[in-house]
Amino acid sequence: MKDLLDCVVLIPSLHPDELLPKYVEELNQAGFMRVLVVDDGSGEDEQYQSIFRELNEREGCRVIGYPENHGKGYALKHGINYIKSRWPDAPGIVTADSDGQHTAPDVEKVAKKMLEKPDALIIGSRDFKAAGVPAKSLIGNRLTSFFFLLLYGRRLPDTQTGLRGLPNKLWDMLLEISGERFEYELNVLINCANQKVPFETVPIQTIYLEDNRRSHFRAVQDSLLIYGQLFGNFFKYALSSILSFLIDWGVFTLFDKVLAVKLFGGLFTVTVGRKIAISTVIARIVSALFNFTVNKNVVFTNDAQKKGAGIRYIVVAAFVLLSSFGGTWLLHSLLKIDEVIIKPVVDTVLYFVTYRLQKSWVFPTH
Repeated sequence: MKDLLDCVVLIPSLHPDELLPKYVEELNQAGFMRVLVVDDGSGEDEQYQSIFRELNEREGCRVIGYPENHGKGYALKHGINYIKSRWPDAPGIVTADSDGQHTAPDVEKVAKKMLEKPDALIIGSRDFKAAGVPAKSLIGNRLTSFFFLLLYGRRLPDTQTGLRGLPNKLWDMLLEISGERFEYELNVLINCANQKVPFETVPIQTIYLEDNRRSHFRAVQDSLLIYGQLFGNFFKYALSSILSFLIDWGVFTLFDKVLAVKLFGGLFTVTVGRKIAISTVIARIVSALFNFTVNKNVVFTNDAQKKGAGIRYIVVAAFVLLSSFGGTWLLHSLLKIDEVIIKPVVDTVLYFVTYRLQKSWVFPTH
């Protein structure tokens, strides 16, 4: 229990109301006597500063801050940096929001899991099927969870929760992650996924007060920041892939409709299956050379991880080539649809498979 109570509860706060002192009191009563509140530039208004003074006078709470608002991500990193010097013996940090969404019992659950799994990032996960969840929160979380699984291969039912456990061995990495506003929390998930940091989820209560009106989330600006970070290199990869796809389809069509029979008809009978195979192989070789060059030098630029990338890329290319040929031939045989129409459908599915393989294996970022 001593280790549990040595954990620090970090609460970024902007324009707090009467709920924050009550929440800190609940945390203190639960035994958490290391509560750090970061005033994220709430200004000199007495309405807010009186609350911060009240908190700072509590035995189990300390308030730090700065004059101008910088955003939640900045406040979290400011707090982590302070905790490193103030409480270096702390086994970890539990981050919580100041708007009443995270109960003291849930903070305790996250802290306990953090002590059990000191190598993992702990995620307090809400149930979005519960009654009272605002539609924008439900839709936003569903979208980010889906794309996070698709792009980073990790299933997280709640990507937007502010209740997290940060073991002390992750602090240095967390301080280096970019982002000053709400996008920082998503960047943390992306970096941990890239660095193979385990995720541990803990079910917590789903609480939205007054339809989440206390939140400082800016629907348009912060959503753009979040999705910009979520897709990250995927935009560059997408452009590289589109160009490669056009090259591949163009070469495939050229050989399928014209060159395959002309170049190889004198050597053997060019059946439909052989024509698809010839066209697929040549098209994939040309497009793969282009794609590897662009991905190596533009999309995935971590030089330290490029040793052996060529061999790994060839393995992936061979897998995709066989899958493209097999899928196109099989669907053509079953559905009797022109292979030129079928091939883009098959390659669209393979596109997402290839992205995951290139990101996690060919050009790993960790």
